[in-house]
Amino acid sequence: MRFALLGSHPDGLEMACALVEAGGHQLIAYSSPSVPADYIRRWGPTARPVGDLEEVLADPAVEAVVVAGSPANRPYQLRRALQSERHVLCVHPADQSPDLGYEAAMIQGDTKCILLPLLPEALHPGVRRLAELLHDPEGPIGALQLIEMERRSPEAVLLDTGTAGYKPALPGWDVLRRLGGEIAEVFALTGGDEVIADKPLLLAGRFESGGLFQAALLPRQGQAHYRLTVIGNRGRAELLFPLGWPGPAFLSWTDPAGERQEEAWDVWDPWPALVEVFDQAANQKVLSWQDEVRCLELDDAARRSVERRRASALEYQEASEEVGFKGTMTLVGCGLLWGVLLLLVLSRWFPWLGWVIVPLLLVFLALQLLRWLVPRRSPPEPPPQGESRTASPAETEKRPRLDEAPRL
Repeated sequence: MRFALLGSHPDGLEMACALVEAGGHQLIAYSSPSVPADYIRRWGPTARPVGDLEEVLADPAVEAVVVAGSPANRPYQLRRALQSERHVLCVHPADQSPDLGYEAAMIQGDTKCILLPLLPEALHPGVRRLAELLHDPEGPIGALQLIEMERRSPEAVLLDTGTAGYKPALPGWDVLRRLGGEIAEVFALTGGDEVIADKPLLLAGRFESGGLFQAALLPRQGQAHYRLTVIGNRGRAELLFPLGWPGPAFLSWTDPAGERQEEAWDVWDPWPALVEVFDQAANQKVLSWQDEVRCLELDDAARRSVERRRASALEYQEASEEVGFKGTMTLVGCGLLWGVLLLLVLSRWFPWLGWVIVPLLLVFLALQLLRWLVPRRSPPEPPPQGESRTASPAETEKRPRLDEAPRL
């Protein structure tokens, strides 16, 4: 597939490199002013520089777009790429609020093109294995009671922290949802009245299934460290990244016989896994745009919690024809009610207006019959939360990262 790169976000550069190295994909255009052309041509020798987004979208040879612009440009790039009916891989977070996520989902529903966020953390073989242990009814953990997450970094832990005027995003929502399911309530606490990049952040909350979670995001620490602990009614398991994600990982738990079990993974390169998801997007359910929307919703809920100093509840309403019909009829019914009241008042001076009320009510009742005439669609199957597989040697082998790429 021939694709274009927009922007110079490190995740976008890594993804573009992984697409080319995987074979079957060719970088033909890029718009990355802050990245030297010689650097990109090492893995895109035939790629041509372009002036702006519209020049890319005007090229019919471009089949997919990697959206990797700055936080200020990313929403526009994503919207225009989807409107032009291209497949899109978008750096996370797509925007500060979930509104763009909803809009992108609606556009993608019309175009039927592939739309994936660059959220590789939940694809780690250690996280998948931990989810498998947790969701096994006969497994060593049992019913979920608590998930503990601790992330430490010498730099900022939050995402998109280098852009003034933009609210940083919180990492790890995809992992928490993979393990515990949808999150129903979030409480966030920090030293001030807003989420700040260089300040510690404490998260707590509740899953819809009843389990709890707590997460500590600690920037400016001596070294990187990442720990995931899952506690159930029968036991516990711990996934440890002693050098931070995506470094070496160690998973330990105690089996029903009382024996301690351990598994280990070498430094993991997340980008080939995302390429695999992109290549098999029609058949895979491990990652979708809904994961991005949920992350944006949870970021927004955490910020509200910090500002208001109270828990934020989340309500997930299924988007379907039936829900849309009910919402539309609610608006029509409210408008009709006010219209009837107005006609009743005016009929005192213009008696003939009173006869208009009856046809309006008949039209509204006729509209209610549409819900019985339109056939209902069966709801989509929920994605399996416990899906896991064994890491292949190619996945566990360390590929040199693009650390020499210019950072934003």
